[in-house]
Amino acid sequence: MPTRTPPHPLVDDLQALATAILLVSLGLSLIGSAGLLTGGTPGIAFLLSYATGLPLGAALFVVNLPFYLLAWRELGLRFTLRTLAAVSALSVGVELVARLLSLRAVHPLYAAIAGGTLIGVGLIVLFRHRASLGGVNVLALSLQRRCGWRAGAVQMVIDAAILLAALVTIEPRRVGYSIVGSLALNLVLLWNHRPGAGPVVPSGQTAAAR
Repeated sequence: MPTRTPPHPLVDDLQALATAILLVSLGLSLIGSAGLLTGGTPGIAFLLSYATGLPLGAALFVVNLPFYLLAWRELGLRFTLRTLAAVSALSVGVELVARLLSLRAVHPLYAAIAGGTLIGVGLIVLFRHRASLGGVNVLALSLQRRCGWRAGAVQMVIDAAILLAALVTIEPRRVGYSIVGSLALNLVLLWNHRPGAGPVVPSGQTAAAR
């Protein structure tokens, strides 16, 4: 009979949050420096930032607001609070990276692949500590829990739709590179985050409740 894995101690959760924010902030910095997009709510935040001039960190926080109710209902209060903390930290981290790191030139293909990979690894760190960066992550994890669909596959489909919609305002070449980056991100999730991974959840209890 499977045994329940004990929750991570607070210090482990904090180091995971710091590690994930560092990786995702660097990934977003690479993608943004090449004028590209990514999928999920960061992709929506990029579009909002490009269209309005709003700082990316602020845009990230704003676009995630509607998803916290879904996170609370589907994945529990603890998951929601961790996600809120992660999104808030990322919003600050992105702005810090913009001030501390300046990239003079980066090839868009490298930016897409390296940036997508960094973001994917950062998301896995958060997933394994029962948190996410909100938005599409919440929806993907909810469908994985309910239907057994891999989170990476769900995100790949949604991200493709977001990036194709960007063709209305973004030049096709940039969107093409952005799709490569989104593919890199979601392949990292698809290959490394599988249904059933992590603590076993008793019937009627969400994984996030721990």
